[in-house]
Amino acid sequence: MIFWKKLKQEQLKARVQKALQENVNFSNDASLGYPASKLDGQVFYDDAPFLKDAPTLQTYVANPNNIGCHTFGTSETAFSGTQEIEREVLNVLAVDVFKAKENEFDGYIAPGGTEANIQAIWIFRNYFMNHFDAKADEIAILASEDTHYSIPKAANLLQIDWIKIPVNFNSRAIEIQNLDNIITGAKSKGKKYFIAISNLGTTMFGSVDNPDDYIMVLEKHSVAYKLHIDGAYGGFVYPFSNENSSINFSNPKISSITIDAHKMLQAPYGTGVFICRKGLIENVLTKEAEYVEGMDLTLCGSRSGANAVAVWMILFTYGPFGWFEKVSILQMRTKFLCNELDKLDIPYFREPNMNIVTIQAKNIPHHLAEKYDLVPQQHNEDNKWYKIVLMYHVEVEHLTTFIDELKLSINDKERNKEKV
Repeated sequence: MIFWKKLKQEQLKARVQKALQENVNFSNDASLGYPASKLDGQVFYDDAPFLKDAPTLQTYVANPNNIGCHTFGTSETAFSGTQEIEREVLNVLAVDVFKAKENEFDGYIAPGGTEANIQAIWIFRNYFMNHFDAKADEIAILASEDTHYSIPKAANLLQIDWIKIPVNFNSRAIEIQNLDNIITGAKSKGKKYFIAISNLGTTMFGSVDNPDDYIMVLEKHSVAYKLHIDGAYGGFVYPFSNENSSINFSNPKISSITIDAHKMLQAPYGTGVFICRKGLIENVLTKEAEYVEGMDLTLCGSRSGANAVAVWMILFTYGPFGWFEKVSILQMRTKFLCNELDKLDIPYFREPNMNIVTIQAKNIPHHLAEKYDLVPQQHNEDNKWYKIVLMYHVEVEHLTTFIDELKLSINDKERNKEKV
């Protein structure tokens, strides 16, 4: 690890306070030109005594705007302190976790994985238009049927087609022959440029696509493409549970990665991360944002610097070894659940390095699904799967209680069969 380390509480506080001192101070400075201020003091008390020991909350009250992309060109000088905190977060994630080379990436803390995925597709659409004079109807998104809904949302917003790739019902793996046939069909209909979305942990199954499947087939067809990794769910799990993972920037074919900090990292909601290789993000430069120093390369524009501080606090509180330990605990709890389901001979899907277990709906009584808030694949009578996500609050005791009730329901079903 180059950038990621564990810091003591006093070091954490001192670093955030230094960042806030380097920002504009709306309480003391005569800052006349910004359409911004600290949070309203009549509602959010900036002199509350507990704030001195809560650096993230101090930052929320100070209300910094980390508008722009702070790995590219210049940025608003008024918020230079929290911008530097954001760069420190990006260095940890891009270099230490996802194996990018130093200073060879761009990125920002986005308001969630949905925006980060749309940002990637927006960049690549414009890249093909700017460098190949591509037309919108010549560009297509390739993504599996299990992919996150942000992908069809991006297709709708950007007015390019999403081509859905089937997966095997049991393994959730992309069917390569189908992918090959689909690309052949797309080419015959005029598609020349492809944006492939490879999932690093689908939301429903935790399934992990093999990006080499896309690479192999797309290069066989000799078409121009860009490859994006949607690690919104698995980005803070898979690189730690699978130390041999090559789903990172060490693979030269991977151009960008999305991660969500508000899932496994337990940061506040509205905290995603977008990272891409150098030479790409400028394709979405908004030149009309002339009043923004450095202009803007993000979809959202203004965004809270406090979210960057929240991610920084979590990363540097745990350090890499502390985070590895936390992920390992979740893996053990996931394995415990799978072992119990095996004893009951209940089939399920689980990617071995992830902490989601998805069970066929026919094996889960409806009342248990409701009691334990299991999430269905579909909220209707056609639902085929329920998922259990092993978040940190889900302890073995919770799983044991669930399994005991599941056993009772199975026994009741068997007794009812015997009576008939």
